[in-house]
Parts: sequence; structure tokens; C-alpha cells
Amino acid sequence: MPSRHFCTLFDRGYVFKGVAMLRSLYRHCPDAHVHVLCLDEDTRRVLLALRMPALTCIPLADLEDPVMLEVKKTRNVAEYCWTLTPCLTWYVLEQNPALTAITYLDADLYFYSSVEPLFAEIGDASVAIIEHRFTARLQYLEVNGRFCVEWVGFRRDAEGLACLKRWRSQCLEWCFARLEDDRMGDQKYLDAWPRDYRSVHVLQHEGAGLAPWNFDRYRFDRLPDGAFGVNGVPLVFYHFHQFQLLEGGKFDRLSAFYIAERQEPDDVYATYEAALRQAVAEVQQHAPGFVFGIKSATHVTSRRLVQRFVPRPVKELLRRVMTRMGGKV
Repeated sequence: MPSRHFCTLFDRGYVFKGVAMLRSLYRHCPDAHVHVLCLDEDTRRVLLALRMPALTCIPLADLEDPVMLEVKKTRNVAEYCWTLTPCLTWYVLEQNPALTAITYLDADLYFYSSVEPLFAEIGDASVAIIEHRFTARLQYLEVNGRFCVEWVGFRRDAEGLACLKRWRSQCLEWCFARLEDDRMGDQKYLDAWPRDYRSVHVLQHEGAGLAPWNFDRYRFDRLPDGAFGVNGVPLVFYHFHQFQLLEGGKFDRLSAFYIAERQEPDDVYATYEAALRQAVAEVQQHAPGFVFGIKSATHVTSRRLVQRFVPRPVKELLRRVMTRMGGKV
């Protein structure tokens, strides 16, 4: 079987999450080859030291061209990372002419079972995307994008390349953390793909794309073989949005916003926490003192209090102010 090729990107603040994601992917997709865009030198040094099988580290400088460097001046860190997503995916295909397909993954995913059922479902489709699948309570968030840029696949054919090329151009032109003219970051562009392209597959597997914004829709259980299940099928991957590593080996899972009606699936999170502890130990064995991405409990607690008690209009005002200043809240 030919290798499955994936790409992802992260900086030193996401190294522990990225390593946990990569280890879980290799475990459940042994023939995976992952192309990682290293957003800083610390990230590249750590990944090279870990000597992971079938991993290509791409320095940011190798990807950035004059157009991207100009765009970089106008966007905050998150916005530029979103801009880089289609640029990285295009770059990997361009640099590896023999690749027939590539799948972009977010760094804060974690895999619990084989990805082959997803590829079997995708079949020969030129493009593969996945919906947010918001709960009824959070359905209003779909205005920011029906689809989630967590798993986005492209085949090297006329339609797959045309879609990716257009997405790259769109993100270079406009990619900001606000809803404007039917655009929002890199993700709202995907809303038009099922309409504009004939060979777009929207993943239906119930075990793919579980996340804080949709877990309340599903029944989590254990399958007869002991694997994690969702509505009776294997849990393939979960998106650990908002998850924080804290000092002292502790974690902060979610804000009250996401657990207002139901607590998160504890076993799923506990497994991820164990994987992160292992990732921290593995990284620090090669890079003693590496603590990037581990946050102060006081800082995170304060942020959670703001999320819980500060009225939404005030938070939106703060977000807009911070965006103009080049930061984020």
C-alpha cells in the first residue's frame, strides 16, 4: 500500500500537542508520511531530535515567498497560520511531484483508531472536507463556516489542484479573524466547494471530527474490543480545541461555554492527557527545560473567568481591539 501523506504546521507552543498527534497518527496509520511546517527553529530542532519515522521538517523560510512576507505584515499570528494552511498543502504537492494526494491535519487532533475507513469513504474524490456538526445550541456558529479546517484532503487531479490553488489565492488575498463579506479566516471559503466543484466528498463517518462544539450530539462508549466508540462505531479522531497544558503536570480541558449542558467525554480526554504527559517526557529528554506551551494556571483560570462572566458584546469589543493591535484574545 502506498504511503498516506499528511501535512500540518505548528510552533514551539504547540510542540507537545503536535508530538502527541503525530504519535497517535503513526500508531493508527503505520504507512503515514507527515510533512511538518516548523514555524520556528525550536520546533524543527525538537522534531529532528525525536527522529520520527517518515517525517519531513520544513523550515518556514523555505515556504515563504515575497508575497507571503508582505501578507505576514498585515496579520496576527493566528491569521497568518490560517493563511499558511493552503500554502503549505500546495507547497508539499509542488515539491513532491510523485504524490497523488495530500491531507492537511490540525496539530491538536488525536487519533484513536485507523484512518482507513475515512479514506475508503473518500474513495476517488478530488477533495475531502468535514463539517463542524454543531449541536443545536451552537448552530448559530455555522455563520463562521459550515466546514472545519481540521482534515482537508486534495487529490492531484485537475479539480483537486484547481480547488487548492484557488483556496491558496483567496487566503493570501484575505484571511482575518472576523466575519466580513461572507468570509471568515481560512474556513468559510470551504462553504462554496460542494457547489463549485463536482468531486468534493463531505465525510460522514460519525467517529471523525468529534470536538467540543459537537460532542453533546454523540453517545460515547466502548466497543467489544475495548476501543473507544461513538454511536457504536470506532472513534477515529477528536479535535482538542481550547485544551491547555498547565504547570505542575495539570491540564485545563474546556471553558464553561462548551460544557454548559454536558461534561466532556472523560475517558477520551484522559487518554489524551496521558499521551501529552508522554510527549512532554519525550521532548524534555532531548530538550531539557523545554516548557513552551505549558501555561500558568493563574493565567488560564483568569481567562476562563472572563469567558464565563464577561458579557459577549464586551468580549467582542476586546477581540476587535486586540486584532487591530496584532494580538488575539
